Amino acid sequence: MKMLIIGGTGEMGKWFTKFFTDHGYEVVVWGSSGKTEIAKQMGVEFASDLDDAIRTSDVVVITVPIDITADVIRETAPKMKAGSLLMDLTSIKAEPVRAMRETAPEGVEILGTHPMFGPSIPTLQGQIVIMSPTKGRSEKWFPIMRNLFEENGAHIEIIKPEEHDKFVSVVQGLTHFAYITIGNTFKSLDFDVSMSRRFMSPVYEIMVDFVGRILGQNPYLYAHIQMQNEQVLKVHETFISECNILSEIVREQDIEAFCNKMTEAAAHFKDTPSALHRSDKLINAKISEFEEMIASVGVERGLYHNYSGVTHVGTIKKVTPRAVIISKGGKDVYLKTENVRLYTEKELKGWKVENLPHPKRDISVLIPAEADASVFEKVIDNDERIVSTEIIDTYSGISDNRLSVTFRITILEESNTTKMQVDVEKLLCGLGCEIRG
Repeated sequence: MKMLIIGGTGEMGKWFTKFFTDHGYEVVVWGSSGKTEIAKQMGVEFASDLDDAIRTSDVVVITVPIDITADVIRETAPKMKAGSLLMDLTSIKAEPVRAMRETAPEGVEILGTHPMFGPSIPTLQGQIVIMSPTKGRSEKWFPIMRNLFEENGAHIEIIKPEEHDKFVSVVQGLTHFAYITIGNTFKSLDFDVSMSRRFMSPVYEIMVDFVGRILGQNPYLYAHIQMQNEQVLKVHETFISECNILSEIVREQDIEAFCNKMTEAAAHFKDTPSALHRSDKLINAKISEFEEMIASVGVERGLYHNYSGVTHVGTIKKVTPRAVIISKGGKDVYLKTENVRLYTEKELKGWKVENLPHPKRDISVLIPAEADASVFEKVIDNDERIVSTEIIDTYSGISDNRLSVTFRITILEESNTTKMQVDVEKLLCGLGCEIRG
C-alpha cells in the first residue's frame, strides 16, 4: 500500500510516518517547508512531485495546522484516484469532514480522524483515537484503519463530526483555556512558581505541572484549537460567567451560596468517588517515587532527566523535596527532584547493557551426547549479571561419547568478571557438566 502523508515532516506527521512504515505501508511524505532531510532521517521518500504522489497513492493523510486543513483537503481531494482513502488527523472534525465530502470524487473514501494524544507518546497502547466515518464513503477503508489501530492497543470512539467538536470544545478547548489562563494569572501576579513549590501540596504540584506542560507546547497549535472550533466561544463565555459568579459569592462572604454552587456541581459531576480514587492513584504514584528515592540513599540507581534526556547513573547521596544529589565517578550532580524519573531495576540494567562495555569469557564443558546444549545456555542466561550467552562451538568426536560445548558469556560491566566465570562453571558442574581444561 502506498501512503502519502501531507505534513509528514511535522511532529505528528513524523509519528504516523513511523507508525505506518512499521506496519507495512510504503510511506511518502511532503511538507511545505521542503525539509527533505527529515524524510531522509526517517528512511522514507520526500514527494518531489506532490500532484503525482496524490494521484498514485492508496491513502492520503492530511496532518497540517488546523487553520489550513480544509484548504489543503480541497486542493488534494479532486486529484485522488478511485478506491483510495483520504483521511485527516485534526483536532476539529466538522469542517475537515465537510470539505472531504464536498471535494473528494466519487469512489474516493473519506475518514475523519482525531488522535487524542501528542507525538511524545511512544505507542498507541491505551490511547484514544476518535473516528468520524461517513456512511457510504468509508466501507472499505474504515475497517482497515480501525483494525490497525485497535491491534496496536488503541481504543476507538466513533462519533459524528458535529458531536465531536461539541465534546472537544470542553475536553480540549476548556482545559487548555483554563490552564493557559492560570499561567497568565501567575504572570500578572508576578507569582514565583518555582518558589511556590517549596510549599506545594500534591494536588497543587500536579496542577502546576499540567499548566507548565501546556505552556511549553507550540502556542500556534493551541491558538488554532481555540479559534477553529466554532463551539469554543460558548464554552469560554460560560466558564467566565461561572468564574464571575463564584468570585462575587466569595466577595460577599456568602458561605451558603458557595456551598450550594459546589454541591450542585458535584451532583452534576455524578461520580466524584471514582474521580477521588483515580486522582489518589496519581498522587500516590508521585509520593511513592519520592519515598523510593529516599530509600535509595547510599544505593546505585539511575535517574532520567525529563528535559535533557540524559541518564545519570550513580550512588544517590541525598534527597529533598526540591533536589536529589547523585554521585557519578567521584563527582556530585545536583538535579531538581521534579525534573527526574527514577529508573526501575530492569530499566537500569537495560541502560547498562546498551551503554557500558562488557567483558566476555569462554567456558568449555563436556556434556552427555544426548543433552541439549541450548538448555544449559538458557540456564546461564537467567543470571542477572549476564548480558548474553551464546554457543560458539560444539564438537562431538569425544571418545567417551560426550559432547564438547563452548559457551561465550558476556558479563555485565559492574560484575566481578573472575567471580562470575567461577560461578557459571560451578553452576554447569552442578548440572552434570565437566569443565574442560
